[in-house]
Amino acid sequence: MTRDRTWLLFGGPYGNLQATQALLAEAGRLGIPPDRMLCTGDLVAYCGNPVETIDLIRESGIAVVGGNCDEQLGASASDCGCGFEPDSACARLSAAWYAFADSVVRPDQRRWLASLPGRIDLQIGGRSLAAIHGSAHSINSFIFAGTPEGEKRRSLDALGGDGVIGGHSGLPFTQLLGGRLWHNPGVIGMPANDGTPRVWFSIVSETEAGLAIAHRALPYDHEGAQAAMRSAGLPESYRKALATGLWPSLDVLPDRERAETGRPITEASTLWPARQPARALPAV
Repeated sequence: MTRDRTWLLFGGPYGNLQATQALLAEAGRLGIPPDRMLCTGDLVAYCGNPVETIDLIRESGIAVVGGNCDEQLGASASDCGCGFEPDSACARLSAAWYAFADSVVRPDQRRWLASLPGRIDLQIGGRSLAAIHGSAHSINSFIFAGTPEGEKRRSLDALGGDGVIGGHSGLPFTQLLGGRLWHNPGVIGMPANDGTPRVWFSIVSETEAGLAIAHRALPYDHEGAQAAMRSAGLPESYRKALATGLWPSLDVLPDRERAETGRPITEASTLWPARQPARALPAV
């Protein structure tokens, strides 16, 4: 268990070296050291610098939950294991970037990726949070704000504790469910399908009133990331997405998230109220 007052959370570097560098620079500006940062996994996916991105995260000392892409590369598997429908556009496009990553990742990096834990437990402000990649039941479950609450509650029940820090879906959201938390900080490797090139992370801070959870946008050198993808011969559709902020396929999205395509996300904060101390019973 790790205890501290403020954490910086993020997911999905996706081989986007420029975004990863920008995030570390922002953490330095905010005075948050690597030992109070956590990544929800998928260091490698769509972008053009998988080797350099793995090395940067690994050398930083940031805590990392293993994502499905990390797991698959660590096992030298034949595909990314993302959970896409077999005939979907996402599945077809993933074949190219996974093959590229699989061809360049070093053996020592595979061993390190394979060693990443599937769950990391944090204690912040007296709350117990389980950091995972997908859900309690599957590493590649897509959990969005629009996912039925029952599915989230089943994961929360299975994991125990007070809340979840999740990844995989690529979109930031915070939801309180009967006093328990589901929080996805978003990813830094790909925009949030909101029509802007920004990527997303979050800050979780202990306050007198409870835990303050702030979603933060991160501008970065997306043109440099596009150039790296071009040099690697990666799919044009994802390369364009870095600039347009629009995903090339909406296959995995629930209706709510599909309807929000191209709508710029605003930075927002949620207060998870502190537990009230138990009131003493009057003397009889």
